Amino acid sequence: MNKSTAVYFVLAYFISWCAYVPLALQGQGLLSGIPNWLHLAAGYGPLLAAFIVTAWTLGGEGLRELLGRLTRWRIGWVWLAAAFSPLAVFGVVVLVMRLGTGNWQAAAGFGQVAELPGLNWLTGWLAWILISGLGEETGWRGFALPRLQARYSARDASFILGLLWAGWHAPAFFYNYELSLFSVLSFVVGIVAGAMVLTWLYNSTGGSVLATILWHGTYNAVVAGSEGAVAAAVTAAVILAFVLIVRRYGLETLSPRPKHLLTD
Repeated sequence: MNKSTAVYFVLAYFISWCAYVPLALQGQGLLSGIPNWLHLAAGYGPLLAAFIVTAWTLGGEGLRELLGRLTRWRIGWVWLAAAFSPLAVFGVVVLVMRLGTGNWQAAAGFGQVAELPGLNWLTGWLAWILISGLGEETGWRGFALPRLQARYSARDASFILGLLWAGWHAPAFFYNYELSLFSVLSFVVGIVAGAMVLTWLYNSTGGSVLATILWHGTYNAVVAGSEGAVAAAVTAAVILAFVLIVRRYGLETLSPRPKHLLTD
């Protein structure tokens, strides 16, 4: 990991944890009056860090290159469908549960944003794309991944990024997630597998950050408000997808195309 990438991770953590840590302290009864929407604002830490470090290391040319990958929409219908694949998995899970329970209750959680309860399923889905999708993917895949891939295989770069991405969420376990060994380990395994799948999508689209934004936002729209069985089934599908990707494409690229690399 080079200097600029290390600085990026420190800055992304710092910006986001300025929001996460007060919420964690409030969750432990040490503070009060902290608004819940600050949890969503924390999602923009990776984006802000990406633009700051890119401007510092590469200037205007680097910012234009990053913006170009953020808006790279000409990726083909197959990869556009892959970007929305969490929705297809969700549909299958909901259908199976409908056959088992006789109702559509499993579908009710789609697009729910706990911090913005007034949103419907469509505006909630859009909110997840614009918050966790845009806010996080601009940094994780837009800045960090191509630089890590310049030094490591796609598998190793994704594993490093996945662990750091999981660690970035750590304060949320003190106010928003269940704090237990099983839930932490499950979260880390799921997020590392997600990082591998997102690397596959990123490399396969020639470095389209937009594709990863759509995938990440759709995944969160699927799991954030869903009951535990639905979220677990969708996450299991992501882990299975990672296994199939490795078997099909190997560890070096995790995709049918070469790794998309950047250097400072």
